[in-house]
Amino acid sequence: MHPADSTGPIPPATTPETDPDPMRQIDAAAYLQRLLAAPRPGADRVLAFHDHRVGGICTDPRLLLVPLDDHLCHRGDGVFESIRYRQRRLFQLDLHLARLRRSADAIRLAPPCPWGDLRRRIIAVARTGGEDEGGIRVLVGRGPGGFGISPAECPQSSLYILAWRQPAPPEAWFAAGLSAFRSVLPAHRGPLTGVKHANYLPNVLMMDEARQRGLDVPLAFDAEGHLSESAIANVALVDAAGTLAAPEGTSALPGTTLHRVMDLAAAFMPTARRAITEADILSAREFLILGTVYECASLVRYEGAPIGTGRPGPVAARLREALRHSLLADGIPF
Repeated sequence: MHPADSTGPIPPATTPETDPDPMRQIDAAAYLQRLLAAPRPGADRVLAFHDHRVGGICTDPRLLLVPLDDHLCHRGDGVFESIRYRQRRLFQLDLHLARLRRSADAIRLAPPCPWGDLRRRIIAVARTGGEDEGGIRVLVGRGPGGFGISPAECPQSSLYILAWRQPAPPEAWFAAGLSAFRSVLPAHRGPLTGVKHANYLPNVLMMDEARQRGLDVPLAFDAEGHLSESAIANVALVDAAGTLAAPEGTSALPGTTLHRVMDLAAAFMPTARRAITEADILSAREFLILGTVYECASLVRYEGAPIGTGRPGPVAARLREALRHSLLADGIPF
């Protein structure tokens, strides 16, 4: 059996560590053998994936590979979406696809298959993953073809779809609440603000800033001192008057979870989109972070100061329950 046809252990072979000259030229068979035996951190989370160039769906994480000359890799020239699923139902699939299409249109990019077919492929990858709960990542890149900057190098765009294990946070995590701080990195500006593109370096640096400070959630502010968003999520607060207020959105990526939560909240409390300052955060009853990963969680401290009672509040709990029910009710089964 060819090693690529099996998910079992790779037989012993010469490795870079045991090769007396690891920089010598080797043939394709030896290179493939070493490639399949190479360490793959996070392989246990990979459930299934699809590469448009190859076709089909694979479940061997050793073959989860992207061409280095795809402009998605070396230029960040591409767009993506992250989708959750629970109880074998994909959450807000069509909203995510609509945003993916808007992002792709904004950078003059089209997937290598019709949009309706892309939807079918996402569902098939989720199904092949074989688990009731997880996450989907969809990436559309400019495609392989060179190491320059011009899209003209790439004769066809690329499409990668991945299903991976992504369990929901435990209830104890929601009950503890999260700490937030003002990032040194400013909010996004310019025409790509509303585009979910693959150049996430500012977001990466924000999360690394959080790690270095020993805090949970970095927050970006615009040049006027108004709250924008977190690294991978939107935010909102319950102000002193009891209104659920979210930033106006001119410097933030429009989030699918935020829109759903604002719609759900409108059924039992006033809502608004307006400018939010640090003073508003410190005087808020509750401060929420909203996104695919966070769902609807509470930020209970900002720059060391407690928000409200310093504990998760009732609005966050009510909205999280309503959000989960709504997403499951409307989810696309697979």
